[in-house]
Amino acid sequence: MSVTPDGCPVDLYRALPPAGEPEVIHGAIPAGAEVLELGCGAGRVTHPLLALGHPVVAVDESAEMLAHVTGAETVCARIDELRLDRRFPVVVLGSHLVNGPDRQALLAAARRHLAPGGQLLVEWHPPAWFDQVADGSGGQLGEVRIAVEGVRRNGDRLSATVVYRLGERTWKQSFTCETFPLEPALERAGLRFERWVAADRDWFSARPSNAG
Repeated sequence: MSVTPDGCPVDLYRALPPAGEPEVIHGAIPAGAEVLELGCGAGRVTHPLLALGHPVVAVDESAEMLAHVTGAETVCARIDELRLDRRFPVVVLGSHLVNGPDRQALLAAARRHLAPGGQLLVEWHPPAWFDQVADGSGGQLGEVRIAVEGVRRNGDRLSATVVYRLGERTWKQSFTCETFPLEPALERAGLRFERWVAADRDWFSARPSNAG
């Protein structure tokens, strides 16, 4: 079974459908705007964005994931090390990556690829999520059943394992994430909060704090 450097099973991510992310992004940005997607995986969000009329440059550190992305320009690189000689009107940082311990490096990478006045869209776990997640919580995404187990809390940090089941196949993926003050983190990266772009406040828009 092929697994990415950060522990994502490639076959699982090929099977997972989008969960409304493309529509959130599309509804928050100009029609036809080019998108730099950071951490695209196997194209779960990339392909619907293309269908909605957005050219996409899709970035992932896993060549195995990128092999399943079609129709987009692909770049195999770590997000924190990404230095393209281009800037974009829209940068997307999804998959709650910003809740990881390397969030400042990820936000800095997003900021340096934003065109002046460009828009960064970020998916995160808001503080309320950390209070709600518990063993046995989960749901279903397409045909994939999802459950959380082994929830452990240590201050602002939460660790758990997600169990995914599709037919007779099971995958387990452990993760650690952190809650954090949003606006100070954005300010350190040269960004400013703009607005919430989803009703449950798990997506927000940010802009460069200056025109540079």
